[in-house]
Amino acid sequence: MRAMQRAIRRAAIAALLAAGGIGAAHAAAETGLDPVERRIVAEVRAGAPQALALLQKSVLINSGTMNLEGVRAVGQLFREQFDALGFATRWIDLPPEMQRAGHLVATRDGRRGKRLLLLGHLDTVFEPGNGAPTWERQGDGRVRGQGVSDMKGGDVIVVAALRALQRAGALDDTRIAVMFTGDEEEAGNPKSLSRGDMVALARRSDAALSFEGNVVDKDGRPTATVGRRATAGWTLEVTGRQGHSMAVFGANGYGAVYEAARILDAFRREVAEPGLTFNPGFIVGGTETAVDAAAARGSAFGKTNVIAAGARVEGDLRYLDYAQRDRAHARMRAIVAQHLPGTDATIAFHDSYPPMAVTPGNLALLATYSRASEDAGLGAIAALPAEARGAGDIQFVAPFVASLDGLGASGNGAHSPAEDLEPDSIERGAIRAALLIYRLTR
Repeated sequence: MRAMQRAIRRAAIAALLAAGGIGAAHAAAETGLDPVERRIVAEVRAGAPQALALLQKSVLINSGTMNLEGVRAVGQLFREQFDALGFATRWIDLPPEMQRAGHLVATRDGRRGKRLLLLGHLDTVFEPGNGAPTWERQGDGRVRGQGVSDMKGGDVIVVAALRALQRAGALDDTRIAVMFTGDEEEAGNPKSLSRGDMVALARRSDAALSFEGNVVDKDGRPTATVGRRATAGWTLEVTGRQGHSMAVFGANGYGAVYEAARILDAFRREVAEPGLTFNPGFIVGGTETAVDAAAARGSAFGKTNVIAAGARVEGDLRYLDYAQRDRAHARMRAIVAQHLPGTDATIAFHDSYPPMAVTPGNLALLATYSRASEDAGLGAIAALPAEARGAGDIQFVAPFVASLDGLGASGNGAHSPAEDLEPDSIERGAIRAALLIYRLTR
């Protein structure tokens, strides 16, 4: 069977390499490629059905972050791919109390070109029993499924690109590390531990490439990410003077709920600036409140004729850089300090993902990536605004190494039952990634 598959692949490549290029349909568009690069592109195209089959197999395994067995099963599936490509692979276990599955690392040591770190993640937001389709072909040719674009599609692009490089004889003597995390959607704490091995790999690398989904901008152009906003959280605790509602606005003051509303509305009006967002995603208030922070749940008891004694708000904060964070903190603290009569309030902040600053190194990677895409006839790559993405693993390594994100598959509806994938984006992404890796490691 394997001999037959190899023969079919050789025949496909021979057809693609016809007329001195990679086929009449592509030769004109790919005049910027050297002979080895044309072979790499041909190998990607010949392996496209294999890549899509790997994607389907991975998606059919539920790997919600808290499904530790499922995450490890997807990790084993990809580990087998890297083993076959000659990488040294290992599984990093995290302490049991962190309740995370761990990470897959694959490395190969060489002496040629830049030292690369390729990032992906094995987990999805879809825990067992979530009701979202696993793998469903749509009438328009797209595929719906759990994690098809975020980001098992990106993981498959990594494998497809490396496989094409190997088959073209361009993987030998390269220095590449791959890390697929098992908890990107909900990183384990402390992050100094859950991302410590990633940072160590970054410190030994010259460039980091992450394969989160590729975003198409409003003009229809593919993009890549050279900057991402940090993510952080805040907790607002409010107290009021409990009493009969007939005395509200008077001797008993305004109560905790009015004070929480005042603060939140002042945030909306007085703190906003370009690139900064802050979202109060959770609130409880009343005579009695209880919060289970670990489960993100709360309960409240209160009566309409009783002034609220307490309220609690949990929110997130996303900022471009630490200067913007510090400005936001100062404004929010000043607003909280302006108490309504009969109330008190405090706010606490906690950082989560660091910002990915736009650096000359990041922009140089984008330029190389865009040129490779253009040379392959796939168009130029634009920079995606930092505020157009959420948080990602690349942010933990960006302070130490030139970084580029968004090299993955294209789809819509991430994190929802409607998450889908454009299957052809696997091939396009693998071509771009393989050419970028080749040019960086020459």
